[in-house]
Amino acid sequence: MSRISVRGFAVASATAVTTVGAVVGVAAGNEPASVGNTEATAADATIADIPAGAQAQVQTASLTQQADDQSTQADAAALKSAQESARKAAAETAQSKKDAADEAKAEKEAEKREKTLAASRSATRDASDFAVKGSYTVAETQAMARQMMASDQFQCFSNIVDHESTWNYRASNPSSGAYGLVQALPGSKMASAGADWQTNPATQIKWGLNYMNDRYGSPCGAWSFWQANSWY
Repeated sequence: MSRISVRGFAVASATAVTTVGAVVGVAAGNEPASVGNTEATAADATIADIPAGAQAQVQTASLTQQADDQSTQADAAALKSAQESARKAAAETAQSKKDAADEAKAEKEAEKREKTLAASRSATRDASDFAVKGSYTVAETQAMARQMMASDQFQCFSNIVDHESTWNYRASNPSSGAYGLVQALPGSKMASAGADWQTNPATQIKWGLNYMNDRYGSPCGAWSFWQANSWY
C-alpha cells in the first residue's frame, strides 16, 4: 500500500495524538513529547505514520465537521429560498389586490356614467315631441337640438353641425349627395328616423344623434374623431 502525504491532516491528527500521548506519558512517569516538535514531525508525516485509532478519531471529527458545514449551508439556502418565495408571493398578492381594486373602481365609474347617460336620455325629447312647421330658424333648430340630447353633448354636436352645414337643415352637397344638418351621405339614410327627413330638422337631429352614439359613443366622441380627420 502506498503512503499518501497529508500535511494539514497529519498536523491536526498528530496534535490530537500528542495530547493523548502526553496524558498517558505523564501518568506513566515519562517525559511528555514537545507539541511543537510533534507538529513539525507531523508536517512531514503520512497518514500511515499516525496510529490507526487516532486516524479514525480524526477522520470522524473531520467528516462530522464537513457534515455540519454542509447542513449549515443547506439551511441557509433553504431559508433564502423560503424568503424569496415569500417575497414573490407577497408581491403577487399585493398586485392582485391592486388589480381587483382598479377593476372595481373602473366598473363603478362605468356604472355611474351609464346612470348619468340614462338619466340624461330619459330627460331629453324626441323629434316627434316638436310641432311640425313649414320652416325653422337656426335658433329654433338649435333649441330643438339642445332638448334632444344631454347638455354636456350639445356643444360637440353643434361643432360638427357648424362645420358640416352651418345649421342649414336644407344644406345639400351637389357633388357627393350629402344632405341636411349633419350631411348624411346619402341623405336618404335619414329616412330611418322619419319620412320628413328633408324638411324637418328634428328628424335630422334624431338621425345624426343616433349615428354619433352608435359609431362613436357620443357626439363628443364623434367630434374628437372629426378634429383628427375632418370627417366623421
